[in-house]
Amino acid sequence: MTGRTVLITGTSSGIGLRTALGAARAGWHVIATMRDTTKAGALEDAAAEAGVTERVQVRKLDVTEPASVRECLDAVVAEHGALHALINNAGSGHVGTLETDGVEAVRRVMEVNFFGVLNTTSAALPHLRASGGRILTVSSVGGVVGQPFNEAYCAAKFAVEGYLESLAPVAATVGVSVTLIEPGAVASEFVANVGIPDDRAALAERMGPYAPALDAYLTRTAGAFATAQSAQDAAAVVVEALTAEQPALRVQTSDGARAFVSSKLADPDGSRVLGMTGTWVAG
Repeated sequence: MTGRTVLITGTSSGIGLRTALGAARAGWHVIATMRDTTKAGALEDAAAEAGVTERVQVRKLDVTEPASVRECLDAVVAEHGALHALINNAGSGHVGTLETDGVEAVRRVMEVNFFGVLNTTSAALPHLRASGGRILTVSSVGGVVGQPFNEAYCAAKFAVEGYLESLAPVAATVGVSVTLIEPGAVASEFVANVGIPDDRAALAERMGPYAPALDAYLTRTAGAFATAQSAQDAAAVVVEALTAEQPALRVQTSDGARAFVSSKLADPDGSRVLGMTGTWVAG
């Protein structure tokens, strides 16, 4: 057992749940957080089955509430003495477009997916400076390549990518590493929670003139998710980055994700960008 402590957000299902289990198996003491702890049953059952119950501690944390974040982190550090890693995983999806959904829908997505990451990261940084720790954030290939009807989600993930890529060389000067994890299509409950109604007729009415384009997009996306990566396989990449001696700035979770972002990035692991921007802050 390593004696190291990692706090993970959004662990009630999917990648977060599997990452919590994987980190516990790797010997980390896992603070598995979620907004609604009544949904902890799946994680607790899986931890018991894996024999890691003693290394998984469930705590309440709402990434959109700074007071909730501070309260959780203060309690963790008081109890465990240090925080060695933060994994930002909590997030929410949204399918729609600006004219029909409006700006407020975009603000709600940004609040969780972007400002939620900033809330946890800013609160964790003093503790990670003290421990020489690391920040891992589950982004998306949608943080690199904009995708139709995912404007709000991709905007939030683009913001996460830009912010943390900019923060990485600064954080490195105080001993904290920053890594962005970029999954492609992953089979998880996240996909079922992006606001797409089962009734296509109702959806068409809501989307108005954009209905034919959205119908085509959904048909294409259904095919992509038919061969989606499992949450367990994606989580294994997160845990690998957590335990790596020197994790890259940017890590894709599958060959498909790597090929997709490489269509836009000539620097898929981020080493070229960090090699450049790191010199801007070197003493």
